[in-house]
Formats: sequence, C-alpha cells, structure tokens
Amino acid sequence: MLNECVMRRSTCERWWTLHPLPLTVFLALLLIASDGLARPGDLIKPPTEVVKQYISLDMKGARLEAMSKEVLKPYINWKDEPAWGQVVVIESYTVPDDVKRWEIISATEAIIPVEFKVLGSVYLESAAFLPETRTERVRFRVKAVIDRWRIMEPLYPPHVGQKRMLNHVRQAMLQETDASHLAKLTELRDELKKIQR
Repeated sequence: MLNECVMRRSTCERWWTLHPLPLTVFLALLLIASDGLARPGDLIKPPTEVVKQYISLDMKGARLEAMSKEVLKPYINWKDEPAWGQVVVIESYTVPDDVKRWEIISATEAIIPVEFKVLGSVYLESAAFLPETRTERVRFRVKAVIDRWRIMEPLYPPHVGQKRMLNHVRQAMLQETDASHLAKLTELRDELKKIQR
C-alpha cells in the first residue's frame, strides 16, 4: 500500500486517513508498551517504585504543607498523619532494587529497607536545628491493595532535603510578622546554610 502511495503521491498522501484502524492499533500498542497507562503503585512495576516515588516527594517537601499531602495519597494506605513537630533534614536516600535485600512476607507483601543520610532535625515549635550526621534505616512495608502497591507503614516524620527545607524557612520568614519569631527563623536559616557548604 505504501509503495502504491509513493507512486500515486497525489491521491495517497494521507493513507492513514483512509485506513485509521492500523494507526489506531499502532498507537494503542505504543501507549501500552510505554508507561502511558501506568498509575502510581501499579502492580506491573516492582514495589520499590512506589517507595522511591513517595520518598522523592517527601524529600521535595510534599509533607510540609497540608495542600501538597494530596499528592501522596496514591502511595500510602493511611488517611491522616499526625502534626509533626520535627522534620528530619536529609542529604540523600537509597532504596535497594535487589530483591535479596528485601524481606518477602508473601507474594503480595514485602518489607523494603531504605537508608537515609541524615544531616539533622528541625524542631518546628522552637525553630531550631539540631545537627546530627548519621545513617538512618527505615523499613517500608509495602502491600498489594486491590490493584496497586501501597505503603502500609511506617508513619514517620517528614524527611526533607536540605535545600527544600532552607526554602521552606525562607518562605516562612517572608510571612512572619512577629519580630522575635523572625529572629529565630533567621537563625534557623543560617544554620541550614552552614550544612550546605
């Protein structure tokens, strides 16, 4: 058909409009082969993907603001979180893709160990930073719920990247009207800047 179209160019320039079925089938196969139809936590992907996405969003500060917590709902199995008085400031994290490092509970449930490189903690009430460089290990229990992987536990304080936490403090400084609290936020900003170097 294409060879005929090349020879009769004027009548066959748009051969796909004459036969839309092959094009439709091709596009459908292309979409299925790609991640175009995949949803967060889809069972066709390994359970580590849901953990990586959740931690990535957490590191970007998704749990710092009430409105942005909606983004996390496809990844978790709990409805509400407590009001955290502490934010753990991290440099990086590692989620192992090697199944040998997971604890397999069943075909639909696993515990995936995650390592965080912690720089310290910010205490929100006092606007204070406590530097504490360490490696923290957190075990994420992931389970197939209906047709998706969901994080069942743990419920732990937000783990936010240093740059994002610094920007969060800067934003709070712009909105602060109390002079004494602004001074504490300025001190906190300076402490967070120190660990950047």
